[in-house]
Amino acid sequence: QVQLVESGGDLVQPGGSLRLSCAASGTIFSMYAMGFYRQAPGKQRESVAVVDTRGGEINYADSVKGRFTISRDSAKNMVFLQMNSLKPEDTAVYFCYADLISDLPSRIHWGRGTQVTVSS
Repeated sequence: QVQLVESGGDLVQPGGSLRLSCAASGTIFSMYAMGFYRQAPGKQRESVAVVDTRGGEINYADSVKGRFTISRDSAKNMVFLQMNSLKPEDTAVYFCYADLISDLPSRIHWGRGTQVTVSS
């Protein structure tokens, strides 16, 4: 069993900041990548920031570059997303993502999501 649990979503004013966290737990043999995706109402889920936990490469969506920063604690299988200068268009449910090897057949795992609302 593998679980991804996000936290940190909230209602924030435009220009504000939030920090999301995600913790992966369970029988995890190897972690390949962790990060966050988001899905706004009526839109497809999109990648926000993902870190390759083996080589350290980070990929950000163009729309968040310079505003969002992803970091990780490999020992604890955790990732964090610092979101600054938030805009109304950042409003979405943010899902934690992990690509890992466990005792389950699937490599891809998702959290249940945390709501981020940017509004005045």
